[in-house]
Amino acid sequence: MSAKSVRGRPLTRAATRPTHGRAARRLVVALAAVATATAVFLLGDGAAAHAAQPGPVLAADSVEAVVNNIRTWLVALLAAVATLFLTIGGLRLMWANGDPGEAEKGKAALKSAATGYALALLSPLIVTVVAGWVK
Repeated sequence: MSAKSVRGRPLTRAATRPTHGRAARRLVVALAAVATATAVFLLGDGAAAHAAQPGPVLAADSVEAVVNNIRTWLVALLAAVATLFLTIGGLRLMWANGDPGEAEKGKAALKSAATGYALALLSPLIVTVVAGWVK
């Protein structure tokens, strides 16, 4: 009996495909959906729709306004970098093709993405603590 047959019948094309490719694709699709939802949630506050002032405003009203702006930029930057790591990790995991070294690199990138999202969620708290020290 050859390695390419089961009980005398040749394997179908679906039976010869590795199953980890499907799981990796599903994981990438799910992670892309989470990343898109997170980006929409963090960046889609609609503040630009109410910008009725002519010209740019360069002066801040107070220290609290500056801290709030720093918080917004920090969350957006951390979420963007985490989304980049999420995409890279998902692609590496999907393209690992059974190579354990590449799969580990993909998993490490996904762990980095999770750390980045955790920092993005905690950054308002960190900025608030630092703002409390300034007062």
